Amino acid sequence: MIKKQTRKGGETLFIAALMLIAVFASSGAWAQSQTQTTPPKKSAQTSTAKPSMPGPASQTRTEKDLLGEKQIPADAYYGVQTARALENFQLSGVQINHYPGFIEAWAIVKLAAARANTDVGAMKPERLAGIEKAANALMAGKYRDQFTEDWYQGGAGTSTNMNANEVMANIGLEAMGHKKGEYQFLEPHDDLNMSQSTNDSYPTAIKVAVLLRNDKLIEELQKLAASFRAKGNAYLEVVKMGRTEMQDAVPMTVGQEFNAFGASLEGEIQQLREAEKSLYAVNMGATAIGTGINVPKGYAEKCAQHLAELTHKPIVPASDMIAATWDQQGFVVYSAALKSLAIKLSKISGDLILLASGPRAGLNEIDLPAIQPGSSIMPGKVNPVVPEVVNLVAFRVMGNDYAVTLAAHSGQLQLNAYEPIEGLSLMESQDLLHNVSVLFRTKCVDGITVDEKVLAHYMETTVGIVTALNPVVGYEKATELANEAYKSGKGVLEIIREQHVLTEQQIKELLDPVKLTNLDKSKYQAAPQKK
Repeated sequence: MIKKQTRKGGETLFIAALMLIAVFASSGAWAQSQTQTTPPKKSAQTSTAKPSMPGPASQTRTEKDLLGEKQIPADAYYGVQTARALENFQLSGVQINHYPGFIEAWAIVKLAAARANTDVGAMKPERLAGIEKAANALMAGKYRDQFTEDWYQGGAGTSTNMNANEVMANIGLEAMGHKKGEYQFLEPHDDLNMSQSTNDSYPTAIKVAVLLRNDKLIEELQKLAASFRAKGNAYLEVVKMGRTEMQDAVPMTVGQEFNAFGASLEGEIQQLREAEKSLYAVNMGATAIGTGINVPKGYAEKCAQHLAELTHKPIVPASDMIAATWDQQGFVVYSAALKSLAIKLSKISGDLILLASGPRAGLNEIDLPAIQPGSSIMPGKVNPVVPEVVNLVAFRVMGNDYAVTLAAHSGQLQLNAYEPIEGLSLMESQDLLHNVSVLFRTKCVDGITVDEKVLAHYMETTVGIVTALNPVVGYEKATELANEAYKSGKGVLEIIREQHVLTEQQIKELLDPVKLTNLDKSKYQAAPQKK
């Protein structure tokens, strides 16, 4: 009896052990299934999330390329080559759709190419119609979530070109009444890439994106320059000391100083306009290396014509397609203009930081708008955060320009494979400069006020006006007066009066601070009343 019970108990323990194993196994399978579950997909037209990778066979379609077949999410508008890029290049987290203007530029380039191919008889009108609808959708801001490749990619931009080809092909297919992947009706290579190579379409897309946003940058810079001029006109006749090498120099007015800030920015605007011209010549029709293989006669000219119509810019075919396919001059020139603007903004920001220093132990000539507390430990402190962030942006733009320089000189033979970093650098610099110019104007320059009492005190105690005496008493005597003022701590005017160097009438005529500024009010707009 005892033996029978022992046997029965052993069987019970064995069964219990099996049940535990089953529980743990199912728990592990559940956990694994949770980690592998594809997250819910967002709308293909509005989402900016990374497209999901293939799930069960019923939710995918099969595409193939040189390397073989690959499962693509059924709802994805991209295709096999984009899928490989998504697997291969996950480096920076900066996706193509981070700069929507680049997607818009691809739509314009592909549309211009399709129209040109149709003009020369290479493309069927019904296929052009599908591409037209796809391009219009992209230019309307749709399907941006299908462009999630990393900007950092090898291959001279081939992955991004194919991303555009595949997405536009599938959008066009649906518009034509077909399913995604039915490429016999509209094909990424044969139709979207007709008469093209990455080596001409990619740099052209960068140029189009930059050109279209140069106007936007210039428009904001004009507002910033006008803000500086308005501030200068408001204080046009307020006299202050100019400084060289951080030492007192000669008198000027606040109006002259701030109008000069505006004028210098207007110079940068002109430079941007000139630099833009270096982007007008494109190599569409060059294909692989510039020889125009697989390109029908008249295509290059027609494509440039359509690009000009779509962008409202005077785009023309490059005079030497082989040179244009490896030459990066346009990117270098435009990047240099952005760098020059960054340098100018940084210089002006540094000046504002100095002029606002204090408020009790610095120059304290101007007050910047207080937009946030300045310290976690020092009560009452307010920092010049806007000019500081302008400097941060400027430093980044200068670094981006060096990246363009390195990329431009590193290409080999008939192609430069480093255009992706040039495109990213240019677009980031453009975007940052535009955004920080808005901030600079609205959160800083528009709200600057001038401490006229401080300026008057500096004028009364400065030695700098002694320079005006050189023609009257000579440089040596003027130097003696300056030294005496420094040693005694007195103002120059006080020394002049004590030593009877000039009469009161001469002082009024020769040392009137306003006259010493040589202010010509006719050069400036009428100053509005200060509030």
